[in-house]
Amino acid sequence: MACTNPLHAAFFYEPKFSSSSRRQNSGRASTQCSINVRSSSTTLDHPTSRRSDMLRAIDQTDHETVFRTGKFGRFGGMFVPEALVLSLNKLAAEFRFILHDPDFQAELGVALRDYVGRETPLYLASRLTDHYKNSKGEGPLIYLKREDLNHGGSHKINNAIAQAMLAKRMHRKTVVAATGAGQHGVATAAACAKLGLDCTILMGNVDMERQSSNVLLMKQLGAQVKPVDGTFKDATSEAIRTWVGDLDNSYYLAGTAVGPHPCPNMVREFQSVIGKETRKQAMEKWGGKPDVIVACVGSGSNALGIFHEFLRDEDVRLIGVEAAGNGLESGNHSATLAKGEVGVYHGAMSYLLQDDEGQIIVPHSIGIGLEYPGVSPELSFLKDMGRAEFYTVTDEEALDAYTLLCRLEGIVPALEAAHALAYLGKLCPTLPSGSKVVLNCSGRGDKDGNCPSVQQEQIAKLKFE
Repeated sequence: MACTNPLHAAFFYEPKFSSSSRRQNSGRASTQCSINVRSSSTTLDHPTSRRSDMLRAIDQTDHETVFRTGKFGRFGGMFVPEALVLSLNKLAAEFRFILHDPDFQAELGVALRDYVGRETPLYLASRLTDHYKNSKGEGPLIYLKREDLNHGGSHKINNAIAQAMLAKRMHRKTVVAATGAGQHGVATAAACAKLGLDCTILMGNVDMERQSSNVLLMKQLGAQVKPVDGTFKDATSEAIRTWVGDLDNSYYLAGTAVGPHPCPNMVREFQSVIGKETRKQAMEKWGGKPDVIVACVGSGSNALGIFHEFLRDEDVRLIGVEAAGNGLESGNHSATLAKGEVGVYHGAMSYLLQDDEGQIIVPHSIGIGLEYPGVSPELSFLKDMGRAEFYTVTDEEALDAYTLLCRLEGIVPALEAAHALAYLGKLCPTLPSGSKVVLNCSGRGDKDGNCPSVQQEQIAKLKFE
């Protein structure tokens, strides 16, 4: 799909326009606008045909194709102003080079081991496993990939340290990032402190109030935290504006697998260490692969981090869990893959929460890190191809799962990861006994302790007991 001037403009400027009025407003597009692309998803009827077509389509998105175009089928791309194309192409070239540079990879390997704390455990949650057994004592074995034990408390540091190293290699002096729940902000601030880079974090004022502990951590790590009216999507727009204002000296450190090429590929690649470790650890523990892999889905970084290694293993089910918020029918949710339509936002084509006029629908979730109206182009592609399954859980279900893991395993998960945990109640009864389920526990929940909903949940539980 060609990038026409209106689509290029749709990445950056301020006034809004809808898809129905694109011609009249082509000169004044917005970061807040979306381009609504209505077309049917691929349908593959016969099971054998479905499998062969699915793998063929996945094979067509090999490294060479993705690095050259940033396209996953119809998704992805580089829908940006012409002024950004050169900078993004330079970034893509540097990214390709460091992937094959033994010196960079050796330095990154040391940082992941000695600074981040990898590899993270693949932990058999025995009491959680027992909880989901049926009356005959049958059920799957539930393992947690403990990304919550990383330095900084989440998977975000895997990508942040790698991109900060790349920024330094490119002689950038300042790193700019946007954060929602604050996990990416903390990870970026930590990486910049380690590498001696100036760090500016943009964060929505609504999110700053809800995640005040992470704001304090970012400041303690030396970052300048700038409030933006709104939430994560607004902070992302402002971070991109800040970067565009000083392309020669600043580096935009994307923490989510969205945005223009090469950002989604970079985040996915640096997070793929999660899946690579999982394969190795599963082989060591039981001599095989997981039967099912489960991860929460906001924009897609933690899900792709564990999914990507297993894309071609058709006998491994990949399950993403989105935030249904107050319920899908309420309209207050962040279930982009369940309820969204194809559009362009923040420089790439993906599924998107938008109304009939192409305007963004404000997302909602108790897991702040899941509140984004778009989603990874690669996850959008996997949905269309049927390679990954996507389901939803509500705020209430996620809160219950949060409490359950705290009480049964002594592990405090992030509310984002609690959405994946909540789906176990629906998944486990459908699986053969002894199946191996690996759930990506993408972050710890220290940041959520002051959340009013969490406090109300805990008070209610205590009263009940």
